[in-house]
Amino acid sequence: MHKGKWITGSARKELAEAFTKEYREGRSIRAIAEAHGRSYGFVHRVLTEAGVPLRARGGDPRTGAAHLTG
Repeated sequence: MHKGKWITGSARKELAEAFTKEYREGRSIRAIAEAHGRSYGFVHRVLTEAGVPLRARGGDPRTGAAHLTG
């Protein structure tokens, strides 16, 4: 998908399904956006349109991803 191109209909639904799967696996919105060449806002909007409950800021509490030191 080319960045900036309007995505509608079945293509948007497929993208929403892919984003939802990745997000529920614990990937951040920012990471999903980077992997797909889209903006943070676009991914956020698609997830909310799909009715996905968004996590609070600070990372995935199941993995402690935000609390890792490196």
